[in-house]
Amino acid sequence: MRIDTAERLDRFRAEVRAFIAEYNPGPKRHTGVRAPEPELVEPIRGFTRALFDAGYLGADWPERYGGRAGHDPREAFVVAEEIARAGTWGPIGAGPPLAAPALITFGTPEQRAHYLPRIRSAEHIWCQLFSEPGAGSDLAGLSTRAVRDGDHWRVSGQKVWTTNGHHADVGYLLARTDPDAPKHAGISAFILDMSTPGVDVRPLREITGTSDFNEVFLDDVHIPAANLIGRLHDGWRVANSSLLHERSGVAAGSVELVRHLDDLLALGPTDPATTGRIATAVLVSDAMSKAVQSHILAGTEDAADAAAVKIFFSETNLALAEAGLALQGPGGLAAEGDPEATADGWWQDAFLYARAYTIAGGATEVLKNVIAERALRMPREPR
Repeated sequence: MRIDTAERLDRFRAEVRAFIAEYNPGPKRHTGVRAPEPELVEPIRGFTRALFDAGYLGADWPERYGGRAGHDPREAFVVAEEIARAGTWGPIGAGPPLAAPALITFGTPEQRAHYLPRIRSAEHIWCQLFSEPGAGSDLAGLSTRAVRDGDHWRVSGQKVWTTNGHHADVGYLLARTDPDAPKHAGISAFILDMSTPGVDVRPLREITGTSDFNEVFLDDVHIPAANLIGRLHDGWRVANSSLLHERSGVAAGSVELVRHLDDLLALGPTDPATTGRIATAVLVSDAMSKAVQSHILAGTEDAADAAAVKIFFSETNLALAEAGLALQGPGGLAAEGDPEATADGWWQDAFLYARAYTIAGGATEVLKNVIAERALRMPREPR
C-alpha cells in the first residue's frame, strides 16, 4: 500500500481546505448520509456548483463536458476527505457519483449534452431509484416493470430507501423490461423526470426522527423512449459500472471516524481500555481505507476491498456511538433536543443512525458472503 503525499498534493489539500472554509453551506447537524432541511438545499446547490466550477469535482469527466486533462486521480480522495473533515455538506443526490458516470459511459450524445451541464450547475438533483421492498441487498430481484408503448415506456412499481427523493428533480431508475429473462438480465436503466404524473414520493420518518429516505410509488408513469440509458435489457451492467465510480466515499468514512473519536475524547474521563480499543479500530479503518485507495489507483481492486472496508467502518462507527452514550451515564437516556442532553443530543442521534450503517449499502451479513464467495472463492452458501 502506498498513498504518496507529494508536495503538490499537500498544496492542493491546503487549497481545497481554504476553499471549503470559504464557500461551504454550513455544518451538518447529524452524522451519516442524511437529507438536508429544505432551507439548505439551495446553499448546497451553490456549493456544488462552486466545487465543479473550481475543478474540484468532475475533473475526470471528458474535457468537452468540463473535465481536466492530466488530472490527478488522488485529488478526488482529497476533496472527499476535506469535506468530511470540515463537517459540512457535500453534493447531495446521485447525480455526481452515479448518474454522471452512467451517462458519460453509456448515454447518448443528446443525453450527455442535456444532463451533464445540469449536474455540474446543480440545477438537477438526482435520486437513485434502485432498491425495492423485496430487492435491497439482492437488487437483481427487482420487480418494477417497464412496458414499451409506442415512443414511451409505461412504468409501475415501488422503490424504497431513496435518499433525497423528496428533493430530487431527476431519478436514475432501474426497471425490469424482460420478465422472462434471468433476473440479472432483462433490467434496463432510465432517466426519470420526478415531476412526471404518477410519481408519488413519500418521506419515511425514521427512528432518528428525521426523514432522510423515501418510498417512491410509480403508477403507470410514462418515460420517453429516448430516456433509456445504454442498451435495452443492459441495465445491470450500466448500474454496476456506475457504482464502481462511487469510490471517493471510502476516503470520507475514515476521516469521519477520526473526527468523531476526537469528539468522544472531548466528552471527559474515559475508560482507557474502551477508548484504546476504539482508537485502534479507527486507525485500522483508516489504514484499510488507504489500502483500498491504493488499489483503486493501481487498478488492482478485488471483490473484498469495498466490502471489508464497509464492514469494518460500520462496526467501528457503531462502537464509537455506543461509547459516546455510555460516557454520559444516565444522561445518555436523554433524547435529542432535551435540555440535559450532551451536545444537544448529537450522540443520541449518532447511536440511532449507526445501526443503519450496518445495513445500508449492503448488510454486513451479505457483504461477508461477498468476501467469502467472490474474493476467497469459498463454496456458495446453500440456497
